[in-house]
Amino acid sequence: MDIMQTIKEQIEGNTIILYMKGSPEAPQCGFSSKSSQVLMACGQKFAYVDILSNPEIRSNLPKYANWPTFPQLYVDGELIGGCDILVEMYESGELKTLVTDAVAAANG
Repeated sequence: MDIMQTIKEQIEGNTIILYMKGSPEAPQCGFSSKSSQVLMACGQKFAYVDILSNPEIRSNLPKYANWPTFPQLYVDGELIGGCDILVEMYESGELKTLVTDAVAAANG
């Protein structure tokens, strides 16, 4: 399968997905650590892809999204942004509302 198709299916198949370096339990960079922490603090389950163990995704996701850096958060198939945006949204309460509403809508 084409890597761009794989990325598309991952994003469309998961209500909330974070592309990051490492895992939420063992992040491999400070930005990924902070992003996964604020996302976990919102209280909803989310999928993640470790781009360090998926070099094809790491090299192609920036082209897919036209977003050059990691981590990248997608909610309902839409790119929300990276670490700075997530922290800002978390501090304003917007991130928790976004992910809570997305999960509620996905669960019908």
